[in-house]
Amino acid sequence: MLREERDRRGVVTLTLERPEARNALSAALVAALSAALERLAADPGVRIVLLSGAGSAFCGGADIGDMRAAAQASVAANEADAGRFSRMLELLEILPQPTVAIINGAAFGGGVGLLAACDIALAADHARIALSEVRLGILPAMISPYVLRAIGPRQARRWSLTGAAMDAATALRIGLVHETAPAAELPARVAALVDELLAGGPRAQTEIKRLLTAGCGRDEASDRARNANNARWLARLRASAEGREGLAAFLEKRRPDWIPDA
Repeated sequence: MLREERDRRGVVTLTLERPEARNALSAALVAALSAALERLAADPGVRIVLLSGAGSAFCGGADIGDMRAAAQASVAANEADAGRFSRMLELLEILPQPTVAIINGAAFGGGVGLLAACDIALAADHARIALSEVRLGILPAMISPYVLRAIGPRQARRWSLTGAAMDAATALRIGLVHETAPAAELPARVAALVDELLAGGPRAQTEIKRLLTAGCGRDEASDRARNANNARWLARLRASAEGREGLAAFLEKRRPDWIPDA
């Protein structure tokens, strides 16, 4: 489910390993990733954390089984689930070590949150990326702070209101990823970036991350309050008639009832 590898330099690779489900973020995978991030944050031997996906996708977003259960769950249960996902993204962003997302394929919904929460994102040029929540009648509540910081409100409006998929070149143009490369060349580009990061002082890198966060006027208390509010927001829409219809349409492979006839 989550594969962890470490080399002698302290470079850790975390691989989402549910290729049969496009590395969808099940509750178990969210818990495993959160636990790994907490452990790595406290390990002075870790220099860099790389995040990628097994198979042809980076991360397809929410797990279908979990989404089906969420549609029948109470608002309180949905809020708790959203809170756990929010905490995972927070742990990823505040990790003391530099983080690199390697987008080897599709990144949808929550997968976009993962790449946006990393310090640096590299994508294969065939990757497709989408803030797809709106097409299920819900909103990208938990990932929105990370996406907004990556691409700004103007681009966030365009892509989150439509839910359309963008190609890697578009993701590069709007700042969602830092670099693209053909899939065969991506490992070499990652290796070059790792060498660049290892040339920096690890303590300085940790302090730079803290400095840039503070420079944006953020603090832990305000971030936590915003995340809690966003969890309530998402829970409310998941439990709404539109949210239930969006999920039902997706599972039944039909158009939701809000799409007008031609």
